Amino acid sequence: MKWLVTGAGGMLGHDVLEELARRGEQFVGLDRAALDITDPASVDRAFAEHHPDVVVNCAAYTAVDDAETDEERALRINGEGPRLLARACAASGARLVHVSTDYVFDGEARSTPYPENHSTAPRTAYGRTKLAGEQAVLAELPGASAVVRTAWLYGACGGNFVRTMIELEARRDTLDVVDDQHGQPTWTADVAVRIADLGERIGQVEGAHGVFHATSSGETSWHGLAQEVFRLIDADPERVRPTTSAAFVRPAPRPAYSALGHERWREVGLEPPRDWRSALHEALPHIRKEISS
Repeated sequence: MKWLVTGAGGMLGHDVLEELARRGEQFVGLDRAALDITDPASVDRAFAEHHPDVVVNCAAYTAVDDAETDEERALRINGEGPRLLARACAASGARLVHVSTDYVFDGEARSTPYPENHSTAPRTAYGRTKLAGEQAVLAELPGASAVVRTAWLYGACGGNFVRTMIELEARRDTLDVVDDQHGQPTWTADVAVRIADLGERIGQVEGAHGVFHATSSGETSWHGLAQEVFRLIDADPERVRPTTSAAFVRPAPRPAYSALGHERWREVGLEPPRDWRSALHEALPHIRKEISS
């Protein structure tokens, strides 16, 4: 198979390429300059040149707050772009793995992770545009596509919360971090593994299409995550002090609870994702190495 990865310049796109290389796959990664997924001509050129069997769409408008006043542009990238990719895949017989987000839910659950089939109710412009992309992909390519929702991503390449905590630990005596938003810290390398697994299974394994949740198991708050980062780098976790979302008001409301359930993985012969602490423990040396390089 030949893989085409959009948004290859981003944190997740980078790790998808690394995973495909590890598996010995044939692939090409295209960043925004090489492929504008909102431009039909650009999409057609990419398919004509590379003839992909599997497309992984990591391209997205991810500026959650900016989307509140720029929803039209966000919708072009997060909604219309995936539709164009799905149509091109349908025309060429390719499969599509599309990356989405926990923001398609309302974030008002309290103790039970959202299952894959839970009703969606986005509360932000970003969430609405990402939901539009999901719906477009599933409508245009119903049996040959998978929507992979993920959340709270961190990795070695690119800015993210975990990297920020490591950097701030060296510069500040204490940090105030919100303790009233709960979710699942997720290493992009783990998501890349699941994306590659799905890409191989779509059309080959019964049930390997539709919506999947690729977040780590378990859950914590941002405060709990920051404390665990401090602990793993031999810093005092008590230097991280809890605060509330009211201390960091933003244009787009953050979900109070966005843990996702993982029921569908066993349907395609895979175990649910591992616990977030295990993943973080393995990821930290890679992130610290990138920081020091």
